[in-house]
Amino acid sequence: MFDTLSDRLAATFKSLRGKGRLSPEDIDATAREIRIALLEADVALPVVRAFIAKVKERAAGAEVSQALNPAQQVIKIVNDELIGILGGETRVLRLAKQPPTVIMLAGLQGAGKTTLAGKLGLWLKGQGHTPLLVACDLQRPNAVTQLSVVADRAGVAVYAPEPGNGVGDPVKVAKDSVEYARTKQYDVVIVDTAGRLGIDQELMRQAADIRDAVSPDEVLFVVDAMIGQDAVNTAEAFRDGVGFDGVVLSKLDGDARGGAALSIAHVTGKQIMFASNGEKLDEFDAFHPDRMASRILDMGDLLTLIEQAEKTFSQAEAEKMASKLASSKGGKDFTLDDFLAQMEQVRKMGSISKLLGMLPGMGQIKDQINNIDEKDVDRTAAIIKSMTPAERQDPVIINGSRRARIARGSGVEVSAVKNLVERFFDARKMMSKMAQGGGMPGMPGVPGMGGGPGRTKKKTKQAKGKQRSGNPMKRKAEEQAAAARRAEGGALPAAEPDKSFELPDEFKKFMG
Repeated sequence: MFDTLSDRLAATFKSLRGKGRLSPEDIDATAREIRIALLEADVALPVVRAFIAKVKERAAGAEVSQALNPAQQVIKIVNDELIGILGGETRVLRLAKQPPTVIMLAGLQGAGKTTLAGKLGLWLKGQGHTPLLVACDLQRPNAVTQLSVVADRAGVAVYAPEPGNGVGDPVKVAKDSVEYARTKQYDVVIVDTAGRLGIDQELMRQAADIRDAVSPDEVLFVVDAMIGQDAVNTAEAFRDGVGFDGVVLSKLDGDARGGAALSIAHVTGKQIMFASNGEKLDEFDAFHPDRMASRILDMGDLLTLIEQAEKTFSQAEAEKMASKLASSKGGKDFTLDDFLAQMEQVRKMGSISKLLGMLPGMGQIKDQINNIDEKDVDRTAAIIKSMTPAERQDPVIINGSRRARIARGSGVEVSAVKNLVERFFDARKMMSKMAQGGGMPGMPGVPGMGGGPGRTKKKTKQAKGKQRSGNPMKRKAEEQAAAARRAEGGALPAAEPDKSFELPDEFKKFMG
């Protein structure tokens, strides 16, 4: 979503690099480019004005003029201000002192409330809660059925006493659900309310009646991140008509310009609490302003990547694999079965291109990342699963006839099988070297990159003394010339250093 904005900001900051001092003209030009980038990203004009004013004020002060690297300091200022307009600190859900905690979802039709109710339920379940989804959207056709299906997929309970499709009282359903949850020991109630295609008085009145009936601990406004400037108008109308405590952004994986996300928190004064960034139920998480700002500036999001890895990978399995790679056999205990298991674990973390996009600097190879074929992982798995247990245990035995059989079984060319086995051996060798503390191969002399402990230094070849010529006449002439030089005193002894040499002053300071 933020690709266009990221590209414009990256180009702006690139022009600052290499400058030891920033003039007022440089700051004005940078501010102008950032303003254009934000307006093109569909950020609300009042937000842009406030943002640029703060950036210019800080960039013109001592904060930048006294910095060792003014360009990097400007990037830091922009990062800080982006975090500010995105809401500042991460806000967590307020839980009721006496369960159940009631969370009410509000928003326009098509914003993704029903699907998001299932995502929030699954997320809360992962946090150790027992959520209950409540079907209060009784107007939209099959909304109750949709919520039931989503709840079943998420593995959470649903309360749907009315069939919907225009039948039933949503206010009564919401009120009864709280008592039902208390009786059945559900500690969180998520109320899915009806939406409309536009803001109208009927929608506002019904949402306000449900709010009054259940007294929710949190009212979350669900907004489609792809609707741009209109998201701000809708948010203000809901804030004034119903009131809400936090914002949930849906469809953050879309290709819109992202201005809604950068505008809502600043304009409404309510923080973005959650973000949905995919169609799958697990593609949903708490919204972290600092991490989102870091992604926009192409500085990556390693914390989210680490959190996803911790959720997916088993600590015991990771230690087992590490011990295999660090064994005295040079990693030969690490088999193709282990390789397949690790690859499937990575696949569970999500799309390969999304994972790579969380690494710093990946915006520079965005096209290559977008062209990654996700089915390559499936093809690799098919090749390994077409092997016999003996072949997976010891790929060395895979000869020409075995390669042909594996290729037929997995539906690939013979060369693909050969390439996979070769890549496996290379990867195992590299991982084994890293696990044993040798660092990355091919990077000698750098600690942790091939120059770590245990690496023996090459013996320096000692310089040979001056050789005497084998020709008697030539040797006699050389001896006479050397005697003449010693008599004149024109040469320093070979072992005596030149005392007139001194280190430069800068190097003396560096050496202390």
